[in-house]
Amino acid sequence: MTIAARSAPTTTSFVPGFAGLACAACGTPAPAGPRFVCDRCFGPLEATYDHARAGESLSRETIAARPRTLWRFAELLPIDEPPPDGLAVGFSPLLPAPRLAARLGLRQLWLKDDSRNPTLSFKDRNVAIAAARARRFGFETLACASTGNLAASVAATAAVSGMKAVVLVPADLEPAKIAQAEALGARVARIDGPYDVVNRLCLELSDEFEGWAVVNVNLRPYYSEGSKSVAFEVAEQLGWRAPDAVVAPIASGSLYTKLRRGFDELAAVGLIETPNTRHIGGQPAGCGPVATAFGTGSDTIRPVARPDTIVRSLAIGSPADGQRSLALARGSGGSVEAVEDADTIAAIRLLAETEGILTETAGGVTLGALRLAITRGVVGRDDEVVVVITGNGLKTLDVIVDGTSGDVIEPSLDAFATWALKEGVS
Repeated sequence: MTIAARSAPTTTSFVPGFAGLACAACGTPAPAGPRFVCDRCFGPLEATYDHARAGESLSRETIAARPRTLWRFAELLPIDEPPPDGLAVGFSPLLPAPRLAARLGLRQLWLKDDSRNPTLSFKDRNVAIAAARARRFGFETLACASTGNLAASVAATAAVSGMKAVVLVPADLEPAKIAQAEALGARVARIDGPYDVVNRLCLELSDEFEGWAVVNVNLRPYYSEGSKSVAFEVAEQLGWRAPDAVVAPIASGSLYTKLRRGFDELAAVGLIETPNTRHIGGQPAGCGPVATAFGTGSDTIRPVARPDTIVRSLAIGSPADGQRSLALARGSGGSVEAVEDADTIAAIRLLAETEGILTETAGGVTLGALRLAITRGVVGRDDEVVVVITGNGLKTLDVIVDGTSGDVIEPSLDAFATWALKEGVS
């Protein structure tokens, strides 16, 4: 399932700010290319920018005049120029949530609803950038290891880019997510094992299959940058400011940490004041290595070999950006919360009944983390809070339904009246 709209990412007076790659560990620069590991120390590579150059063409006025997609911030993305086509990704709504805020005891609560993206999740942002680079590098196939949402995004993006799609997923992934990727044209390999096993296999095949752009392996430095566009949009939608607190799920930790990078980069080019945002992260209690380290005060993140949670999209036992996530939570005055599965389901229902948004399980964890952060005093009543909703609940309906839809009643007024009294709607 996908939205058929296409983007028209033309920008005016575009001056690329992308300056290449550099090692996050030792700082050694590397030329742009399909690489993700430093040749010197084997640390992870990440995109770098010339913010002074980017600022030459990036202003509030020029951004406002551009198409409402993530490409409106092209100077701060790892591209040489915006692609000429693709899905209409980004600029998802930032919605006020007064009824939910009242239930939580908050004055100002916003929902960044990224389930409105073409394949119904935030992953479209990451894949749009990875696909743009893949085409530039001459790749013919997009591939990935996925806990679900990424698989659909790779499939849809490959389709509109004239590329092939191959996705590897844990065999016990939600059927709806597998069906979505297959319907969009991907070849889906169901692997016996948790996500970390699938990811290791994907790492191996990236060296063996020429012509394959594995978006979260050999294109990871570009792919991961898509997440920070959420922060760009939040700041613009708030009237060019960062919120007091932002809440997001933690799987690999990339989205959680890139939100901060997004706010910091807007400040670097003079579009917002220096942010003082607290970052709240959520992980399922059955797979919460970062939450455990935060809660115990440890600096060591111990991998979870066998995740035990209904939240499959966050079931990454060895998060690549776990240490960065831990440092961000502590450094920003935020937290990383472990959310029980029962509380995740309760949060999904709470969001649906107060604001009419059905989120997937990751969104339940995110809202559950906010509730815990409020209880512990990390978030206060007067804080302006943004909750990032990363995916649509139609993908994980199995966790909130029991296989039935209530009693079947006779087609008579008396039978309906009896039913209404039982349901409390009379």
